[in-house]
Amino acid sequence: MTTMTQMTQDTGPRHQPAGRRRRRAAFIGGGLLAAGALAFSVAALAAGEPKPSVAINVDEKPLARTAADSYAPVIKQVAPSVVKVLVTERAKNVPVQDNPFFNDPRFREFFGPFGFGFGGPGGPFGGGGGRMQRQPEQTGLGSGVVVSADGYIVTNSHVVTGADVIKVSFNDGRELGAKLVGADPKSDLAVIKVDATGLPAITFADSDQLEVGDRVLAIGNPFGIGQTVTSGMVSGLGRATLGLDYEDFIQTDAAINPGNSGGALVDVLGRLVGVNTAILSRSGGFQGIGFAIPANMTRSIMEQLVAHGKVTRGYIGVVVQNITPAFAEQFDLDKTEGALVAEIVDGGPADKAGLKTGDVITEFNKKPVKDARALKLTVANVAPGQTVPVTVARDGKTETLELKVGELPRDPGDPADPADGGPGRDEGTLQGVGVSDLSARARREFDIPARIRGALVTEVAPDSAAAAAGLQPGDVILEINRQPVRGAEDAVRLTSNPKSRKTLLLIWNQKGTRFVAVDETGGK
Repeated sequence: MTTMTQMTQDTGPRHQPAGRRRRRAAFIGGGLLAAGALAFSVAALAAGEPKPSVAINVDEKPLARTAADSYAPVIKQVAPSVVKVLVTERAKNVPVQDNPFFNDPRFREFFGPFGFGFGGPGGPFGGGGGRMQRQPEQTGLGSGVVVSADGYIVTNSHVVTGADVIKVSFNDGRELGAKLVGADPKSDLAVIKVDATGLPAITFADSDQLEVGDRVLAIGNPFGIGQTVTSGMVSGLGRATLGLDYEDFIQTDAAINPGNSGGALVDVLGRLVGVNTAILSRSGGFQGIGFAIPANMTRSIMEQLVAHGKVTRGYIGVVVQNITPAFAEQFDLDKTEGALVAEIVDGGPADKAGLKTGDVITEFNKKPVKDARALKLTVANVAPGQTVPVTVARDGKTETLELKVGELPRDPGDPADPADGGPGRDEGTLQGVGVSDLSARARREFDIPARIRGALVTEVAPDSAAAAAGLQPGDVILEINRQPVRGAEDAVRLTSNPKSRKTLLLIWNQKGTRFVAVDETGGK
């Protein structure tokens, strides 16, 4: 196209073929004729001749807006229940060892083992001998769904995890502060609460009744541009793609984008069928595959978080795998459904109930087991202590056993529950202080002798009472209110239900052992 344009500019009209010159002349002449006709028409109108008209069809009746032709009634019903969630993580000191640059041996040779000038003693980022760096204040944005009139809101765990300040913006313009009630990273759900009543709570649907092809709407605040509604349908059910411990996603082609996390996926009656969570994308933008946590799972987890601040799941003590055609042949099965028991935990609920390696669990608590993932979800939803029937295929025969469900052991790597005084709760003392166990790596990094037992201080908020009292990252807490501290769990426990907002600490650092008094009464 560029070459053709250049040729026209280079040749000019004098070198064009005669036919082209004639066409150009005709065009110019046509333009002149059109202008002349317009002048004639204006003159004719001025002389009082009848005005010409165009016959068009007009229908000024308002749209009936039934479910067949508009989603407006549904959106008006649901929109007030979907909110914007704004989170802020305050500036804080973080260990420099998280940055591989500072672990480079050449860096350590130059700055010494404690990074003098950065996180070492006297450095700008403080530290009791450990390397620290300043993390600036961070903000985030997501969505949430009002689930009760008295202020409970469900959202995604990844939206509020690590937040020091949570605010909720409503459709009517109100912005209220919220506190974290509880979070469950294993399912990526969280519950927050605002101090308000009479809120427009959404209605839950039975998500087990969903079918592929059902129409749905996704409502949220993508990119922070304001509440947005997209439409689509249920594209798939029972998806497990994000690597979470408990996944049973609804797949939809309704557009979900950053900021939609925690928003509502509703059916054409305006009922909540899922909580929007993630997208599958190669570009980072929406590509037609979005995922939502089913309403039934949301409801179960939400009720536990509200009641206990954490989620307690059932446990039977087995390792299971899916049934392949080859396994079906070997175990004399007529279909590839069920969960094959590959390992049994000694002394666990399954062991006590009489299950054996090689059993195929086909039903659990009177519900059919499709595969290993389905069994995991079903077991998790049974309250610990409940006795349920388990149907197994064993040596070509079917047997039913009675099994008392246990409680899923806590993963040592899990973050502290908010109910136990962890992040997100304003209750408890030593606010703004982070602690961890004294690992071998921590002892090497901070040069802590083997005789020292306690909880390592990993962070101290600059504006906290603990910082004002002189507590620093790298300190080791030996006692809290004259009670010995063996690790991070003890530190959390001893500060979760305090009798007083004044805390006496015995700490150790490179300068020696000393007492520190932290006063969080605010002068009251």
